[in-house]
Amino acid sequence: MESKQLVAELKTKLGEANFTFTFDEKHDKLRLEHKKIGRGMDISLPEILTKYETKKQQAIDEVIYTIEQTFLAMQQEEEKGFGGLASVYPIIRSTSFPKKSNDGHAFVMTDHTAETRIYYALDLGTTYRLIDESMLPKLNVTEEHIREAARFSVKKLPTSVKRDEVSGNIYYFLNQNDGYDASRILNESFLKEMESQIEGEMTVSVPHQDVLIIGDIRNEVGYDVLAQMTMHFFTVGAVPITSLSFVYENGHLEPIFILAKNKVKKEQEEK
Repeated sequence: MESKQLVAELKTKLGEANFTFTFDEKHDKLRLEHKKIGRGMDISLPEILTKYETKKQQAIDEVIYTIEQTFLAMQQEEEKGFGGLASVYPIIRSTSFPKKSNDGHAFVMTDHTAETRIYYALDLGTTYRLIDESMLPKLNVTEEHIREAARFSVKKLPTSVKRDEVSGNIYYFLNQNDGYDASRILNESFLKEMESQIEGEMTVSVPHQDVLIIGDIRNEVGYDVLAQMTMHFFTVGAVPITSLSFVYENGHLEPIFILAKNKVKKEQEEK
């Protein structure tokens, strides 16, 4: 499928009654404007086409759903305003994720790891809205209020996991499909609880938004399996975060490749 075909498909699925479509061939992107609420969004076409190669129609269905839910959230915001802090949750994103909204307002963010950053969202039921600085006066809160509310909210999310064993290594998968699976990496009590069950080295992975993987790595094969697993999830995820896994030790997350380099350096120094 080519960009023009994808634009035609989106027009058919979304309909031109509610949206104005502007196709920028030079930059290979599509601008969507909602006629009723007067707001819009830019869509990068190459990203969707790449996913289409492996996921086919599912890739298009996913972007249609995201577009519809995003504009629904915008419409609810226009009509009802924002909800309270009880609906604020933390969102994990890659450090390459935009720091500003389409309107140019800086998102409320917190540093996390070298690979990930924490954003904050207002839960709207079937979707959520990332919180930017322009929303703080409307909510009558500070950035710290947002962070505190998010820390509290993430602890209330369910943390049931599924267990799998491969070559003597144990992998636990958290996949509630509530939009906040990766956010559980911020639930310190959950991570400590899992750590108490781990016999080998504990790893934590957030390849995309809708999964968190905890590894009990007991041999070298375990790392190879983990690397292949996270790369697969990273590739197929609707909102990829990072294919890199972290070692969890003493309450800290450290990227595996950095840890490996440090171990080599330490061994060399000891010699």
